[in-house]
Amino acid sequence: MMKSTPDSPILVTGAAGAIGAIGRNLTAMLLAKGHKVRALVRREDERADALRRLGAEVVQGDLTDLASMHRAIEGCARIYFGMSVSTVYLEATVNSAAVARHHGVEAFVNMSQMTMSITETTESPQHKLHWLAEQALSWSGLPVVTVRPTVFMEGFFLLLAAASVRDADELALPMGAGKTSPVSSVDVARAVAAILDDPAPHIGHIYDLTGPESADLDHYARVFSEALGRTIRYRDAPTSEWSEKLRAAGLSEHVVHHLTVMTELHKQGRYDRMSEDYLKLTGETPTSMADFVRLHAAEFTRASRFGAGP
Repeated sequence: MMKSTPDSPILVTGAAGAIGAIGRNLTAMLLAKGHKVRALVRREDERADALRRLGAEVVQGDLTDLASMHRAIEGCARIYFGMSVSTVYLEATVNSAAVARHHGVEAFVNMSQMTMSITETTESPQHKLHWLAEQALSWSGLPVVTVRPTVFMEGFFLLLAAASVRDADELALPMGAGKTSPVSSVDVARAVAAILDDPAPHIGHIYDLTGPESADLDHYARVFSEALGRTIRYRDAPTSEWSEKLRAAGLSEHVVHHLTVMTELHKQGRYDRMSEDYLKLTGETPTSMADFVRLHAAEFTRASRFGAGP
C-alpha cells in the first residue's frame, strides 16, 4: 500500500465543477490545510486556471479512460472520487477504483447519495448507479470511506429555485408536504477535507450528512422570508411543469429523470432524515438554511431592490 508522504498529492476528481461543486471547495480547503492537491478536470478552461492559481497541480483527463486515470492517480496515496450525475457514473467509478487498487492507495473517499439500500430502491437510474458503485467498492478490497449527503442547498434551493424566489416571491418546488434536511455542499467538502486530512480512523465507515433540521417547504419559505425581509411563499409546483423547465434549461433526460424522482421521494418522506455525522467529523454545526439564504441574498433578490435597476 502506498503511504502518504509530504510530497504525495491528494487527488481530487471533479475539481472544476459547477455551482455547489464539492471538488473545487475541497481543493481549496486541502490546500489551506497544507496538503498538495492534484486536481483532475475534464477540460482545460478558466476554471482549471483558477485551480492552478489556488496552488493545485491540474491534470486533464476522463474518469472512464484508463490511461488518464493512471496519470491522475500515480503518486497519490489519497483520493476523493466524486462525479456529477452521468449515465457513465458506474463505469467511471469501477475504472478509477481499479487503477487506485493497482497503485495501492491508502484511502479512497467515495461521494455517494443517501437513498437506496439492499431492500429499498428508487426509480432514478442515477441512484441505482450510486448504489451499484458502492457495492463494487465494498468488494474491491480498497480502503474506502463512503460519504452520503442528502439533497444540496446549492442545487434545489439556489440553482433550481432562485429565479422563482427572485421574480415571483415563490419558493416553487414540486416537493409536496414532505420534510427535508438539505445540506450545504461547502459543508460536505469540509467533512471530506477532515476525512482526507487523517483518513486512517475513517476507513470502512459510511457517513450520512444532513443539515441541522428537517422541515417542510412551508417552514423553509418562512426562513427565506425572514432572511430576505420580504414574504416568500412555498408553491408546490406541478411536477410536469417543473420537469419541462429543466428540459428547457438544457438538462439531459438522465438528469431530469433523477431530479424528478428526488422530488417524488420528498413527497413520500424519504428525505426526512437527520444525522450527527457532520458534527462528529468537523466539530461544527452544519450551515442553517437561514445562514445560506443570507449568504446568497443577492441571487434571491431583484436588482431593483438594491437600487441598481429601474
